[in-house]
Amino acid sequence: MYKKIEEFRKSTYDIDPIFLERWSPRSFLEKEIPTDILNSIFEAARWAPSAGNIQPWRFVVAKEQSDRKRFLSFINEGNVVWCQKAPVLVAVISKTEEKRFGGFNQAHAFDTGAAWGYLALEAARKGLITHAMGGFNKEKAIEKLNIPQGYAVHAIVAIGYQGEKEALNEELRKREKPSDRKQIEDFISEGVFND
Repeated sequence: MYKKIEEFRKSTYDIDPIFLERWSPRSFLEKEIPTDILNSIFEAARWAPSAGNIQPWRFVVAKEQSDRKRFLSFINEGNVVWCQKAPVLVAVISKTEEKRFGGFNQAHAFDTGAAWGYLALEAARKGLITHAMGGFNKEKAIEKLNIPQGYAVHAIVAIGYQGEKEALNEELRKREKPSDRKQIEDFISEGVFND
């Protein structure tokens, strides 16, 4: 575990430390998350901004062993190696259809991404770690989780308490550290787009 995040991350401008402290470890303790703490991170997601206040995000939560086993059946093997110890797995889903928007909500993924961000930050504030994965079979997830048409599954998130990096295999141990980020000048252009 990393007590000194500044060894890996430094902000150029003044921001709340939680933004630097939140990262995506892979080593999880097999320790249950109390229901009130877990619910508090979904409460944070609840307050994310949303076009037309539609709130298209949906979360399927797997806490029980049988539910987590179902999730592991559609998560890529390279992720199963480490996420199988996480006490909670969550499918991040959005409702794509919205009558008020003429059938399709163009902001569904954008808004759901904001909700995931709020969830991740509140989890970090509560002493939890989160690691979102795109490495899973979407078609199988839709089938196994009974996700109907009109919804999109975006990611699977492992949630729990951080374990020691020594619990990971050698390849993953090398990667088990907070990553840096691009400078703001690398993703901001003024007036017109410039990459």
